[in-house]
Amino acid sequence: MDSQEYLNQISATNRPAQKTSGGFLSSKYFKIIAGSLAAIIVIAIIGAIIGGASGNIKERCFALKLHIDNTSAIISKYQQYVKSPELRSSSASLSGILSNTSRELTDYVTTKYDYKEKSVPKNILEEANTAKDGLESELFEAKINGILDRIYAHKMAYEISLITSSESNIYNSSKDKTLLDILNSSYASLNNLYHNFNDFSEGTK
Repeated sequence: MDSQEYLNQISATNRPAQKTSGGFLSSKYFKIIAGSLAAIIVIAIIGAIIGGASGNIKERCFALKLHIDNTSAIISKYQQYVKSPELRSSSASLSGILSNTSRELTDYVTTKYDYKEKSVPKNILEEANTAKDGLESELFEAKINGILDRIYAHKMAYEISLITSSESNIYNSSKDKTLLDILNSSYASLNNLYHNFNDFSEGTK
């Protein structure tokens, strides 16, 4: 090793290490800003969840009301053609329960959510009308084929199961006592009536 290389080596060894700068990403200002943004995001997510849950209950109440009203309309149209006295009696009871529930639920959503028919989201309205048209079509076919009683009983049992399922879903998501009372009363009454339709036999006159 010549003298120049020796001097260069000594110089490199004794040269102080350069201080590296982490820049803005490692500064306290960045940490403060990042922390603030994270807090804002968390608050926004929580707010969206809370707001979404509330809106979901509102829309589910609207959908339930439409379902009940549409089922009531179908009953009014086809009950008169039912031959079995027992089935007609059960149908009349069902109509009464749905009418009471609709009235109470309408009062509730009108007070709570300023309900108006035009305020129902389009997708909910379309879904309800599609279900109504499907039910009416099946009952019409059953009527002209002379099997209305059997199909009517089956369909009303099914409608009761759908309605009580919706009521249970809303009940488990809400803490509003007025709404809970409406749902609980309707659910109990419909559940008691369900077997009259589900266990119906055309041999019963």
